[in-house]
Amino acid sequence: MSHINTHKILQNICYTELVYERINKKLNTKLSKKQIEKLIFEVIKKTKASSFEKIGKNYYVSNIEYNIRITINANTYRVITVDRIGNKLSVLNIFIKIC
Repeated sequence: MSHINTHKILQNICYTELVYERINKKLNTKLSKKQIEKLIFEVIKKTKASSFEKIGKNYYVSNIEYNIRITINANTYRVITVDRIGNKLSVLNIFIKIC
């Protein structure tokens, strides 16, 4: 398995207008663009390197603590989507409340 440069991901991460809506829909939230960007940045920063996976043209960042998986295009570093990876109450809910 090749090394994934998390610093480069954090440095180059970007968003489309539609992805903000998609993230709010998938997470059942009404976060602002800034809140979403802060959430994504913090989750990526706090995720262990072993929880980063590159499959095809995408990176998958799975964070069990936040019960969230972020899909990022490996070429453009554009966030594609965010999914919950569990239904239990998580730190994600707390983070969303304080954003």
